[in-house]
Amino acid sequence: MTVGSEEFKKAMQLWASGVAVVTSQSEKFGVRGMTVTAFSSVSAEPPQILVCLNQSVDTGEGIDENQRFAVNILNDRQQDVSNQFSGGSSQEERFANTAWHVGTTGVPILNESLMSLECKVMEKVRAGTHWIIIGEVLASNCRSGEPLLYFRGNYRQLADSLSENTASVD
Repeated sequence: MTVGSEEFKKAMQLWASGVAVVTSQSEKFGVRGMTVTAFSSVSAEPPQILVCLNQSVDTGEGIDENQRFAVNILNDRQQDVSNQFSGGSSQEERFANTAWHVGTTGVPILNESLMSLECKVMEKVRAGTHWIIIGEVLASNCRSGEPLLYFRGNYRQLADSLSENTASVD
């Protein structure tokens, strides 16, 4: 017996995660992007990451055609960008309302994101209602700032005093 989807969702809300926008661009579908929290590193040698996308979203179409995508980790001032790319507006509106440029691999890079990874698809695995896309990292761009976090259905930020209140362990 497995847990129900609502019970599973409730449990997963207790997992704090960073917030990212996955972007793609292709000749047929143009620019596409969506907010995700299911993102992880896979390997350092070669550098690989994974991201999970619902099979019903149109961002995956551009990834399928171009076999390239970017993962843009949002900073703590980009809650509006996360909301913009989470599905309430058209793809055209998402990119019109967000500063971006074309990266070295031809995919959209969000200008103010904390970090951007440009990837080529290495593998795509179906898992339930989602695709697990494993990408090899071809280019990266890191900027200063703090991450936007998501926990219990709300955006969060790191506490300013975190380092001051953390006891060292020897």
